[in-house]
Amino acid sequence: MIENVSFVAESSGVRLDAALLSHFPSSTRAFCREACANGNVLVDGRQALKGMKLRQGAVVEVKSLAEAGDNRVAPDRSVRVRCLFEDAALLAFDKPAAMPVQPLTCRETGTLMNGVVARWPETREVGDQPLMAGALHRIDADTSGLVLVAKTAEAFENLRAQFAAQTVKKTYLALVEGAVAVGGTLENDLVHMPGIPYCKMTDVSRARLTRDVRHPPALHAVTNFRPIAHTTEGNEERTLLEVTIFTGVTHQIRAQLALAGMHIVNDRLYGAFAVENQAGHCLHSLAAHFRHPVSGDETEIRTPYPPWADLL
Repeated sequence: MIENVSFVAESSGVRLDAALLSHFPSSTRAFCREACANGNVLVDGRQALKGMKLRQGAVVEVKSLAEAGDNRVAPDRSVRVRCLFEDAALLAFDKPAAMPVQPLTCRETGTLMNGVVARWPETREVGDQPLMAGALHRIDADTSGLVLVAKTAEAFENLRAQFAAQTVKKTYLALVEGAVAVGGTLENDLVHMPGIPYCKMTDVSRARLTRDVRHPPALHAVTNFRPIAHTTEGNEERTLLEVTIFTGVTHQIRAQLALAGMHIVNDRLYGAFAVENQAGHCLHSLAAHFRHPVSGDETEIRTPYPPWADLL
């Protein structure tokens, strides 16, 4: 953390955020902009916006400016974590719905990984994304269930390679609207839906994108599903699906099931009916099957059923 330092602008016309990064290369552009927005940077004694053009001789005072090395998950012992498995290389957790896996900034708390690093501080330095702190995959905040975390760099690299090779079998439970009689396989090339300010996925054939603007590229997703139970809520039929994936595209299960007309209960982003007094949607990361990163043994870790599945 850079604190209580100042410098003099050597030339005119340079943006304030660019000048900060030039003088403090251990920081990042995002942190420089954040410091300006938070009033932690003064120009000639006054707060200034990130895009301000400096004049030669202007005095820039920095009260507080984060460095790239500060971009780590903050420990938060108030976060309750349910550890399902632990050995020298690996941890597995049962994440509740409505809790994000990771923070978006180093100042955010309340996520699963904030709770993990508070109890297993060695994970804080593991992996290639500091704010993931060794987590090997993400699930949506409103999706409950299994999250795997590496405790060592070696375990992280081994398991990430298995994820990349699509040899990790991930099993989910999804409670969907309507009666589903038979299982099947869904294949789509998914892209972010254009023109909306939040993440939502759709099939590239429905996105109406021309080739020159298809960025990032469509990602191929394959989802297998089979019905394992049926129930009725009021006048509405529901089906509990066991879903298996090897790919890991954003919102893969939610988007593909919705595209096929099987909406996950209370997943309003993808067109499901709203359910009163229910937070989140009915999707649960149930299990993962992989080779242990140290022993090489076939390993499966499972979570308990969520409450909405136990009632069936």
